[in-house]
Amino acid sequence: MALKDVCNTWSPRILSVLRIMSALLLMQHGTAKFLSIPAMDQFAKLQPYSLSWYAGLFELIGGALLVIGLFTRPVAFVLSGVMAFAYFIAHAPRGFYPIANGGELAVLYCFVFFYLAFAGGGAWSVDAARKSA
Repeated sequence: MALKDVCNTWSPRILSVLRIMSALLLMQHGTAKFLSIPAMDQFAKLQPYSLSWYAGLFELIGGALLVIGLFTRPVAFVLSGVMAFAYFIAHAPRGFYPIANGGELAVLYCFVFFYLAFAGGGAWSVDAARKSA
């Protein structure tokens, strides 16, 4: 089997792996804020209805939806916007370069989720299962 065939066969599955892993990593932020898993001092006194609180809701609920691949495109689009907003509110004021302002992760999430908004959830997603049923 040629490399091109292998890539074409596995591409939808690897897209699912990218979606699942990105969502699990994002979801950690929400679980840290709301469930104290893992417990982090910076989230110990999270103010209800603050920007961080709302971000945590998006991270927790949006992350969970992306993990299972349900409503992948709209959820990923919204999360892409949330991550762009987070970057410009929390990181950009600290400096121009993402490496200097601590915003690399927000930028990476923004573009990964933007890609998923167009690419979809891949072969291993609830969206794909609903489409084939």
